[in-house]
Amino acid sequence: MSQISHDTTRPWRGIMVATTLPLRPDLSVDYDAYADHVRWLIESGCDGVVPNGSLGEYQTLTAEERAKVVEVAVEAAGDGSRVMPGVAAYGSAESRRWAEQAAEAGAGSVLLLPPNAYRADHDAVRGHYAEVAKAGVPIVAYNNPIDTKVDLVPTLLAQLHAEGSIVAVKEFSGDVRRAYEIAELAPGLDLLIGADDVLLELALAGAVGWIAGYPNALPEASAALYKAAIAHDLNTALPLYKSLHSLLRWDSKTEFVQAIKLSMDIAGRPGGPTRAPRLPLTPEIEAAVRAATEKALAEGLA
Repeated sequence: MSQISHDTTRPWRGIMVATTLPLRPDLSVDYDAYADHVRWLIESGCDGVVPNGSLGEYQTLTAEERAKVVEVAVEAAGDGSRVMPGVAAYGSAESRRWAEQAAEAGAGSVLLLPPNAYRADHDAVRGHYAEVAKAGVPIVAYNNPIDTKVDLVPTLLAQLHAEGSIVAVKEFSGDVRRAYEIAELAPGLDLLIGADDVLLELALAGAVGWIAGYPNALPEASAALYKAAIAHDLNTALPLYKSLHSLLRWDSKTEFVQAIKLSMDIAGRPGGPTRAPRLPLTPEIEAAVRAATEKALAEGLA
């Protein structure tokens, strides 16, 4: 598939794949396999990559591993604007340091969760984003109230945008209604699809990008779906969405890392194991993921 035109002035737009991280049998990072995977995703029609997100198991990495993953991604992408590292950390100062490291490596933007060691109030959230913004790299906020217990509601997002702390939001709440309120309160704030299984709904509501999980296994079908969805071409998008949805919904489940890595294994990509505390899938879940993946492949959705 030909590459989607990449907006270097707003590089967080388009399909930015939250990459999995290939691990060897001894659970060390396979940086060569990761570089190959980044190149393959871009060649397959994706705009760029998001290393060191939850899907990349950043919480299990050493500082040296985490920094090298960013450097490898930038080099493999061939254009640092195509790389949006996750810079989440328990402390704002540490998140700022990771944002600075991303900028030094040449990344075009970063993805930042709110404080999540406790239920931060709005003032704490504003201070957190303002501190990390001092690194000078564009920040995409990540709203995942399910896991963080801190909800970046539309009014707060509008305030963060007005203060110059964020340029976009990865919206993972699953509440599609928020898209319209965000557009009303902060028309200059870019809305990015944050969960694979609400892709079509958020695309129709005005999203301009997708921080995606399942393109790790099925990039060309995912790119075709995204392009049709943002063009509001329902004749193309809806059948694809229905065919892929049994897979896409795994992106919103607890076992999403293992599930996507299993789908990658089945599709001939470098999925492999995960680090503890993530455990292998139960036989029941593995069978469900395997069946959905094999169905997609049989339908030519690789």
